Amino acid sequence: MAASWRLGCDPRLLRYLVGFPGRRSVGLVKGALGWSVSRGANWRWFNSTQWLRGDPIKILMPSLSPTMEEGNIVKWLKKEGEAVSAGDALCEIETDKAVVTLDASDDGILAKIVVEEGSKNIRLGSLIGLIVEEGEDWKHVEIPKDVGPPPPVSKPSEPRPSPEPQISIPVKKEHIPGTLRFRLSPAARNILEKHSLDASQGTATGPRGIFTKEDALKLVQLKQTGKITESRPTPAPAATPTAPSPLQATAGPSYPRPVIPPVSTPGQPNAVGTFTEIPASNIRRVIAKRLTESKSTVPHAYATADCDLGAVLKVRQDLVKDDIKVSVNDFIIKAAAVTLKQMPDVNVSWDGEGPKQLPFIDISVAVATDKGLLTPIIKDAAAKGIQEIADSVKALSKKARDGKLLPEEYQGGSFSISNLGMFGIDEFTAVINPPQACILAVGRFRPVLKLTEDEEGNAKLQQRQLITVTMSSDSRVVDDELATRFLKSFKANLENPIRLA
Repeated sequence: MAASWRLGCDPRLLRYLVGFPGRRSVGLVKGALGWSVSRGANWRWFNSTQWLRGDPIKILMPSLSPTMEEGNIVKWLKKEGEAVSAGDALCEIETDKAVVTLDASDDGILAKIVVEEGSKNIRLGSLIGLIVEEGEDWKHVEIPKDVGPPPPVSKPSEPRPSPEPQISIPVKKEHIPGTLRFRLSPAARNILEKHSLDASQGTATGPRGIFTKEDALKLVQLKQTGKITESRPTPAPAATPTAPSPLQATAGPSYPRPVIPPVSTPGQPNAVGTFTEIPASNIRRVIAKRLTESKSTVPHAYATADCDLGAVLKVRQDLVKDDIKVSVNDFIIKAAAVTLKQMPDVNVSWDGEGPKQLPFIDISVAVATDKGLLTPIIKDAAAKGIQEIADSVKALSKKARDGKLLPEEYQGGSFSISNLGMFGIDEFTAVINPPQACILAVGRFRPVLKLTEDEEGNAKLQQRQLITVTMSSDSRVVDDELATRFLKSFKANLENPIRLA
C-alpha cells in the first residue's frame, strides 16, 4: 500500500490542480524524485476530464441600446455542443429598437442554452447561456446559482410621517337592498324630499339616466291624484359606526352613473362584451413610453409652410432619363440638411439642463414597420449627394422593416423627418423625438391652381404642385421666430434645387 504512481507533468499544471476550487483533494505529496499521487486517491476520477474543468464563460443578456431594459431571445444560431469562435453569431436578440445579433467574445463550446429561443422580457444581466473551453465535458456543465439580473437600486428610506389624529367620520346611510338607485338632479332631490316620495316610483327620462325635475313633478301629480302613496323607508336597526375602509372612502356618489357599455372581460373573439389581448413587443412599449414622455415634458410649438415642388419634379424627371431614381423625400432630406448647415442654431438638442450645439448633421428618417415607427439615420446628410441619400434611405428602410438595424444606425440624430405623403395625407403634426429639438412632418404633393401674372402683367391661372410641411419644435431651444426663419430658408432651398448641389 505504500507504493505510489509517478506523475511527470508541468509543475504549473500541478499548482493549478492543488489550488483548484471546489474539487476533492487528490492527495498530492512531494517525493524524492518529484510529485506523486497517493494510491488512496480515486484514480478513475483523476484520469477523467473533469479534473481539468474550469469555470464556464457566462453569456449574459447585454445592453444593446441606451433605452433597453429587457430583451427577447428571437433565435439561437448555435446549438449545444457546437464549437464557437470569437466573433461568431450566437443568437438574435430583439431590443427596444431592432433585432440585433449577439456575437461570441471567446472561443470554446456552447455548453448550455439557459434561456430558450422565443423567451420574452429577459432582464439585462440575466444568464442566457454558458460556454466552456475546448476539451471540457460540456454535457455536465453546472449552471451557476449566483448569476441573475442586478438588483434594482434601492431608494433612500424616507422618514415615515407622524400618525395623524383619528377623526370621527359620520356614517352614511346604507342603500336599502332591492331599491333602484338613480342619479338625481338637485331640483328633483328637493321635490322628492319635500313630498316624501322615492325616485324608484317613477321613471328617469334625463340624459344618462338622470332623474330630472320634470320626473319628480310627475310623481307629485300622481300622489295628488291618489295613484301613489308616500314612500317612507322603514327604519333599519341601528348599526355600530365603523371607520370606512379606503375603498368605501373613495366610493362614488350615492347615485352612480350606469355602467354603459358593460365592462369587457377576456373571452372568445367576437363575443359581446369580450376583447382579445394583443401582446406588445419591446419596441411598441418603448415607443409608447418615449412618445408619452415627449408630449408631457417637451413644450411643442408648430409652424406650417407650403412649398412649390415644380422645380424639384423637373430635376427628378431629368435624373430618371439618366436612369437615376430618386424620390421627392430625398430632396426634402437634402434641403433640411443644407438648411441646418446654414442655420446651426436649429441643429441643437436639449440635454436636460440646457441646449447643446451638435457638431454633426444627421437626419433621422421615420420608417413605418410592423413593429412600430423606427428612425434610421442618414449620417452627414449635408455632405451627401441626392443619389447617395436615396441609396442610403432604401438600404436603411429595408433593414428597419427586416429588424436588422444596428444600434449605430438608429441611435442619435440631430433632426427628424416624417413623410406621410405616400399614404395620401395632406398635412399633419409629428411628435418630437427627444433629445432632438425638431421634427418635420411632410404631406403629399398635390396640384393647386394659383393666380399669377405673366411677363406683361396679365393675370392667369397656373397649376402648381405644392406640399405642406409642419415643423414641431422644442420651444426651450427653438422659439417661434427661429422656427419661422428655418422654414423660410428650407422653402427657398427646396424650391431652388440648384442650391442643393
